[in-house]
Formats: sequence, structure tokens, C-alpha cells
Amino acid sequence: MTVIDPGRRRTLKALVTAALVPALAGFPDPARADRTPRVGLALGSGGARGLAHVLVFEVLEELGVTPHRIAGSSIGAVMGALYAAGLSSRDIHDAIDALTVAHDESWFESLLNREWTRWIKFLEPFGAKGGLMKSDAFIKFLKDTAGVSHFEELKIPLQVVATNFWERRAVVFDSGDIWTAVQGSMAMPGLFSPVILNDKVLVDGGLTNPVPYDLLMDDCDITIAVDVLGTRKPDNGNGDGNASPSYFDNSFNTFQIMQFSILEEKLRRLPPDILVRPEISNVRVLDFYRFETIFKQSRPAVEQLHRELKTQLGMI
Repeated sequence: MTVIDPGRRRTLKALVTAALVPALAGFPDPARADRTPRVGLALGSGGARGLAHVLVFEVLEELGVTPHRIAGSSIGAVMGALYAAGLSSRDIHDAIDALTVAHDESWFESLLNREWTRWIKFLEPFGAKGGLMKSDAFIKFLKDTAGVSHFEELKIPLQVVATNFWERRAVVFDSGDIWTAVQGSMAMPGLFSPVILNDKVLVDGGLTNPVPYDLLMDDCDITIAVDVLGTRKPDNGNGDGNASPSYFDNSFNTFQIMQFSILEEKLRRLPPDILVRPEISNVRVLDFYRFETIFKQSRPAVEQLHRELKTQLGMI
């Protein structure tokens, strides 16, 4: 009997594997041959620009695709929770209409007109509880609209990303109370108060994972990442590009610069199958009343998603 030493055995195994792989490459994976590809949908942070997620839902519905799983940060968690609960793109659009102000007035102007009671309940004294605004009334609106309270009630599995303030790490929620997790995920520092959940102080998920597509890649065949950070350009009326940002622009856009840097590094190291990046320009974090502009600017990227997803699903 010939004894083969362990080192040589490993070498022979590698050679046999290398020889078999090309021969097997043309055969379908039996585990995947008889099923539709599982699509994972990651919805990114970006404030009002996240209204563009509605158009992504429209594409999925047009193609008859139900996501296998959804992951979201900040506004992406908000929109993802509504969609995972079973609301259609039309339902979510109607919910947006119920909250946003008229197309020709700013958020501040809406405080001064007859609809001011719609917004005043969201405000709290400056700096109270660590934020300018409280989100309890908004979260109640979302809960009532969705008609569910816990992750286990959702029609599509959902992961919500928030940030542990003191540990400086991402926290992922996929069980228990949905809306407390969503409230933590959207708690933008300086704007919304932090949220306490399971002995953790939670702030915006975009601080650590602005587009959490990496959470989906191990369990999905096609991963769609939707980045709605958009772009900002200086505007001082002179066109020389040297405009000094306002206080709020300085605060919010600095936050988005950080998110952009995190995402760029992720994309370099581990890109998704499909990246949707609408060219949303000069829309501020709280410009929800500009939903028509957001939709218009997002259309080209969403149409490209339609084409790419059809190709990857073998519909062409």
C-alpha cells in the first residue's frame, strides 16, 4: 500500500478540483435551477431624497418581482418598513401626499399657514433630548398606515440598520418592535432625538451603513442597492462655486459627505449586482414638499434599473 503524505494529498485534491470545475461549469446548480432568482433590496439614507424609493417599488411591481429580503437605513428603513408591510407603491405615494406640504411652499412656510397644526406636534424646544424635532407623532403615523407593529408580521423579511451611539457601531434589527427600530434608524443627530432600545442609545443608521446591501448578499442571488444621497452644488448667485453654506447646510451636508465616503469604500471593496444612483441635485434633507422634483430627477436611474433587472432576470 502506498502512503501519500498530507501535503501531497492536498495538492492532488486541488488538481482534481481544478480539472473538474471547467467540466461542471456549464451545468446549472440543481438547487437554483427550478426557482426564480432571489432579489435583495437595500434602501439608502438621504432624507427627503429617499422618496425616490417609491419609484424603485414601481419597477419591482411592473416586473412582478417581490423582494426576497429588504434592508434599510434612515429614510430607507422608513420606506422599506412600509413596503415590507404589504403597502404598494401607490399606497406609499398616497401616504407621502398626506404628509407633505403643497408643491409651491417650503417646509417653514407650511408652519405659518392654516396647516401649521400638522407640523407643530413634531417640534420640541431646541436641544431638548438631543434633537430639534421629536419623531413620535411621525412614527405613530407610519404604524397606523402600515397596520403592523412587529417584524414577524411583515410580508417581506426586513432588516433595519441603526447606529449605537456609544459603541460607534451599526446595530441591525430584524425582530421585535419595528417602529422603535425605525425611529432609531432615522434619528439624524441634531435633528431628531436619539432613541433608547434594549439599553442602547440609537442614532441614524446612515452614520455607519448608509446603504446596507452587504446584509443581503449571502442570501440573495441579485442585490439591488439604492443610493439616494444625491448631490449638492454651491449657489451664491454669482456662479463662482464659492458659496458659504448655511448653518443647516453645513450640518446636514457634512453628515452626507461622511456617508458618501463610507459608501464609496464599500462599493470599491464589494459592489452590489445593481447600483441605483439617481441624480438628485440640490434637494435638502427636509425638502419633502419637492417630491415632484425628486421623482423627475430620479426617473432616468429608475428606468435604467428596469432594463438591468429585466436582463439579470432573463426577461429579455
